[in-house]
Amino acid sequence: MAETMKKAFVTGHPIKHSRSPMIHGHWLAKHGIDGSYEAIDVASRDFADFLASMQANGYRGGNVTIPHKEAAFAGVACRDDAADQIGAVNTLWLEDGTLWGGNTDGHGFAANLDDYAPGWASNGPAVVLGAGGASRAVIHALKERGLGDIRIVNRTLARAIELRDRFGAGVSAHEMAATAELLGDAGLLVNTTALGMQGNEGLPADPALLPDNAIVNDIVYVPLETPLLAAARARGLKTVDGIGMLLNQAVPGFERWFGVRPRVTAELRALIVADLVPKS
Repeated sequence: MAETMKKAFVTGHPIKHSRSPMIHGHWLAKHGIDGSYEAIDVASRDFADFLASMQANGYRGGNVTIPHKEAAFAGVACRDDAADQIGAVNTLWLEDGTLWGGNTDGHGFAANLDDYAPGWASNGPAVVLGAGGASRAVIHALKERGLGDIRIVNRTLARAIELRDRFGAGVSAHEMAATAELLGDAGLLVNTTALGMQGNEGLPADPALLPDNAIVNDIVYVPLETPLLAAARARGLKTVDGIGMLLNQAVPGFERWFGVRPRVTAELRALIVADLVPKS
């Protein structure tokens, strides 16, 4: 008897703009796997029921995006260490009938820098702009890679302090007014805020204040080159855009659901970058 088709999903609300089906569809075709990966819009009030029916509906697992990452964290039976540290789940899988949750955002962040700025982890101190969910994943990855001086800068100091307390030794919290001073000896600047995103143009920090060897990463990828990255490039600094984080965070989930570890290639990057261009 033929094996049942392997099924996975991405769920959020709204979800129609997700590029995850394009990423996973590319890998399914590339590896000749009889599988599917679909986008499913689930309202917050229906999310618990969706999780409960996942196995009955034939899914091996899936991705979770806004606004369900915290609900997924609470709704799974077991979590991996990254999810526990970050406090959110973006990847679900079934293991012997048990629903597991993990978080691959930190993996995606680090793998992106590995690809485009090899050796970045020895380029501290790190300044992280923003204190939201993405910031938690970035800080987790920075700590995993051994950075001992991580400076969180946020408009609301209390949120930065909350993350400082969550991640402990080596992490400090600062107001926006301290940014200029903090950049003076920083080897890595990471923007996790929405400032610079299409429709919210602006410069979250001035890369002119950074040392000549600094690396600048913006996890925003629409536009691909944000005002921060453009200013850093003009200054002659090494820059890394955010699309690679999106692509690399998808790798562990695909491997769990479909049994093959896919590669993030130039072909896949070009496919997704082309989709970022507004259609006329």
